[in-house]
Amino acid sequence: MVRKIMNWDIYEIKTLSSPITEVMLRGRIRKLCLNNKRNVLVENSEDSKNTVRFAVPSGENISIIKEYLEKILPDVIIKDVGTKIKNPVLSKLRVNLEERYSL
Repeated sequence: MVRKIMNWDIYEIKTLSSPITEVMLRGRIRKLCLNNKRNVLVENSEDSKNTVRFAVPSGENISIIKEYLEKILPDVIIKDVGTKIKNPVLSKLRVNLEERYSL
């Protein structure tokens, strides 16, 4: 059976001073989404310091994730950095530019 490729919306998490790497943030977001029966991808960024990115299926509400992050990181900034991306790579956003590659 051939499945339709999913589109994902990508969000970037930054803070003014709170640490977000090496504090199990990715695992905590994953656990939150598992408990709420939500699909999510989460990775540390390789192209931006002190940045974590997550993706949800396109069009899905991120309020559960946003509210959780605001509760544990009072200085969090969440920014939409990509919409309707197929098979996204979260660590380096430029990899998602399909025109960069040929087969």
